[in-house]
Parts: sequence; C-alpha cells; structure tokens
Amino acid sequence: MPTLSAPLLNDLRDTAMALADAARPQTLRHFRQASLAADNKRDVGFDPVTEGDRGAERAMRDVLARRRPDDGITGEEYGSSQGRSGLTWVLDPIDGTRAYLAGATSWGVLAAVGDEDGPILGLIDQPYLEERFYGGPDGAWLETRTGRRALGTRSTATLDRAILCTTFPEIGTPDERKAFESVRDRVMLTRYGLDCYAYALLALGQIDLVIEAGLNAYDIQGPMALVQAAGGIVTDWQGGPAHRGGQVIAAANAELHALALELLGSPG
Repeated sequence: MPTLSAPLLNDLRDTAMALADAARPQTLRHFRQASLAADNKRDVGFDPVTEGDRGAERAMRDVLARRRPDDGITGEEYGSSQGRSGLTWVLDPIDGTRAYLAGATSWGVLAAVGDEDGPILGLIDQPYLEERFYGGPDGAWLETRTGRRALGTRSTATLDRAILCTTFPEIGTPDERKAFESVRDRVMLTRYGLDCYAYALLALGQIDLVIEAGLNAYDIQGPMALVQAAGGIVTDWQGGPAHRGGQVIAAANAELHALALELLGSPG
C-alpha cells in the first residue's frame, strides 16, 4: 500500500465524501417515483438494475476522473479499469436495489478505496435518510442533518443476547443455509432484508452480527471499512480475508466473532 500520509488520507476521505455527494441526487430523483423501472441482469432469477444505479455510478466515476485520475475503479454497473497509483476505488451505486424498487430505505451508496490487501476507508450513504456512515484510519462516525456522532460496536459477548441480520432468509447454497441457521438458532433475534444498512447498524452499536454469502467485492468493501473502523471484525467464514466477497461474517467484537465462526464451520 502506498504510504498513507495525512494529506493523502485527507484527500481520500474528501474524495469519498464527494462520491457520496455526487450519487445522492442521482438516486433520489428516481426513488419512490411511479416511473421507476428496472431491467433484469439475470437470465434466471431477478437481479434488478435501474437508472438510479447507472446514473449514480456515472456521477461517481466523473468525480474520480477529476479528482483521482490515476486510481483504478471497480464498479458494479460499469466494470473495472486499471490505475497507476496502486489504489482502487470500489463502488456500488445502489446496494439493495430490490429495496430501492420497493420504496424501502435499507439501500445505500457504497464506496471504498484500498489496495490488494483490502479497503483503507469506506462509507455507506443513505441519501433519503440523509445518513452518512464513514470509517477509516481517522475514525468512524455518522453524519446527519443534525451533526456528527462517533460510532462504536457493541460488547455483546454471548450469542443468546445477540441480534443477527442478513439480506435473504434463503442465504446461499443449501450447505451455506444450514451453516447460517446454526447461528440463527442460537441468537436472541434475527432480522432479514436490511442490505448494506445492516452493517451501518452494526457500526452504530444497534446489532451484533451480519452473516451473508455470495457477495461481490463491491458489496462488502465499503461496509467492511466502516465496521472495522468502528471496532468490529469482518472476515470470511473461515476467519480469512473478506474483501473479495463470497461468504462474509461481520461481528461486533472478537468474542462474538469466534462463537459464530465456530458454528459456521460445524453446522451439523
């Protein structure tokens, strides 16, 4: 990773904020509008994309072309481009497009920047609620219309007191579902369908675990940077790196992470 001097950190953080600023109006102009339509990116199943997704990513890429032209980009809608700086921006213009279509507010704009070892900093922006969750080497905080508050994960140390979230009840493959259910059956409460907002709630200290499978790098890198900066742990289901996606567990603390990881590894 390039040396992260204070000026570079400030520039990366300011660029991330500029990305979220650019994406907000593009997402809001279509949200909860009767004219909102979606195309399906899959031949089997339903993986929607809207003009909100496309417009937001175009706006974010325009920001990077002006501010950080030497950095690489990986985005959900327009693919990857190589850079020369050693840094890559990972963009998901609307994580939770199904929620976006339904008029629910669990979707968000995701942005992160990092290298081959994972994200350095990232954010989750919820434009409709005007909530911006940021995490990086300089801290973790939530910005709202009323000001800023520091973020920190919970100290819940037992599964029977934990709140677990995931996006889909029918998580992953049958084997992955069985592993997930081994944790679900031990926690106090499980909630479904929160998309990226679950990671924001984890960083906010409202929930304790997020377990998902089948993720892409652009689904997890922004949330991962946020949760880690807030004091949480994000790995794959074997305890290894999670920044490339796949099976992901995010936990509020090391104790809870270890308990859930043991169950994921031995669901029977």
